[in-house]
Amino acid sequence: MILCRRGDVVLVSFVFTDESGRKLRPAVVISTPAFHRARREVIVAAITSNVRRRLFGDHLIAHWKAAGLLFPSIATGIVRTIAGTMIDRRLGSMAKRDMDELDGTLRRSLGL
Repeated sequence: MILCRRGDVVLVSFVFTDESGRKLRPAVVISTPAFHRARREVIVAAITSNVRRRLFGDHLIAHWKAAGLLFPSIATGIVRTIAGTMIDRRLGSMAKRDMDELDGTLRRSLGL
């Protein structure tokens, strides 16, 4: 398992829903190291470069280059728990301000 921390932007090997293949996609780690140690799993929010389609629960990443992304991107409200082995590599890390805003978006989305 790749060691990762909350706020890391990682490439994740997602399996297509019909299981016909895999595709590497960026995601941001939103779970804590204590969660990772206890469960060997990671909670991530998907990232997309489709910034024109912004929905409730999405956060436009202001510092996308510092996060290791190639294009302006959105951290989406699509949250998934994955096995740590699905992480291919770390790309970068979200800026503190972006993570703070993403936290607020997640709280509103989940009613926390």
